[in-house]
Amino acid sequence: MEISNPRRILAVSLADSAQHLSDIIKDLTGTPPTPLGPSASLAGTTHPFPLTTQYYTATVPVWLDLISSPAEWAASFLAPEAKEVLDVLGGVVVVLPLPPAPSSSFSRREKARALVEHVGRLVKEGLGGWDWDGVGLVIGVTEGGQMDLDGEGLDEWEDLCAECGMEFVYLSRSNSRTAAANEDPERNEFGEKMGLARVREALEANDWSGGGDLTEEGSKRKGRKVSGDGDDEFDPESLDFGFDREDFVGLRKAILTGGMGDTDADDPKGDQKDDDDENLDDEKIQKVERMMLKLQAVRDASAGLPEEQRKRMARQAVGEVMREL
Repeated sequence: MEISNPRRILAVSLADSAQHLSDIIKDLTGTPPTPLGPSASLAGTTHPFPLTTQYYTATVPVWLDLISSPAEWAASFLAPEAKEVLDVLGGVVVVLPLPPAPSSSFSRREKARALVEHVGRLVKEGLGGWDWDGVGLVIGVTEGGQMDLDGEGLDEWEDLCAECGMEFVYLSRSNSRTAAANEDPERNEFGEKMGLARVREALEANDWSGGGDLTEEGSKRKGRKVSGDGDDEFDPESLDFGFDREDFVGLRKAILTGGMGDTDADDPKGDQKDDDDENLDDEKIQKVERMMLKLQAVRDASAGLPEEQRKRMARQAVGEVMREL
C-alpha cells in the first residue's frame, strides 16, 4: 500500500547542534539535507524520508528546525495559529548531543534538559502525550572522543524523556555512521534494536496515513472504539500487546463482514444473523491471517516499550487494519 499524503516528521536540535542534526538525518534517510538561504541554515527546510516496509511505502517529509530558545519555540508551536502544523505531525525527533560529566558542563547540561522539557511540553500539551497517535523520539548522541555514558547516566535521560512523552534512544557517535545500514544491528541484553536501527524501527511501525486529516479518518487513527458482540475467539491478551478488548471486537467485526459496513443496515428486518463465523471463505481466512501477521509485526516492534506506548501503537495498528478493510 502506498501512502500518497503521509503525515510529517518534525526534527529539531539546538541551534549550535545543526551539524549533529544534519548527520543524523543523512544517516537515517541516506541523503544529506540541503540548507536554504544566504545563511545556509537547516531551519525551515524539508527533507524526504523514504520508508518501505512489507505493509506500506511512503516518502515522509521531514521538517527541520533549529532552536535557540526552547521556551519561546514551544510557546510559538502551542499558539492557536500553529494548530494546523500540529495536526499534520506524525513524528517528533529531537537530536541531542549529550554533554559530558555534569561537573564540567553544567550550562550545556541545563540547555540540553531544557530542550527535551520544552519539546516534551509540545508533545504533551499540543499533541496529546502518550495518547498521541504519533511517535516521539529523542536521539542522544555522544560526541567524537567522548566516553560513552554509563547505565546511570542513560537512565537519567531515559526517565526525563519518558516524563516528556518521548522515547530516548542512545547513539554512540562511533556507531552512528554504520548503524542504519548494518544488516545485523546492535541489540541490548533483551534482544531489542539499539541506535539508529531502533529509530528506524519505531518510525516504520508508526501510522503515517492521513496527512493530518482530523475528520473521520483522524478519529480512526486515534483508535476509536467500535461496539460489537462479546465474542472472544480472537483474544487480544494472547498477543501480549496491550489491546483494549473493545478495539479488538471492532477489528474482528470488520474482518468478518469484509469491510462492507453494518449488515443490519442492509437487513432492516434483522434476519441477518451472526453466522459470519461459519461462512468464512478462503479469501476472508487469508485476510484474517494477513491482518494477524501485521499485528504480530507491530507487537514485535513495540517490545520493551512502556505500557502506555505499547497500547498507543496497538490502537494505531487496529485502526490501520480496519481502514484497509
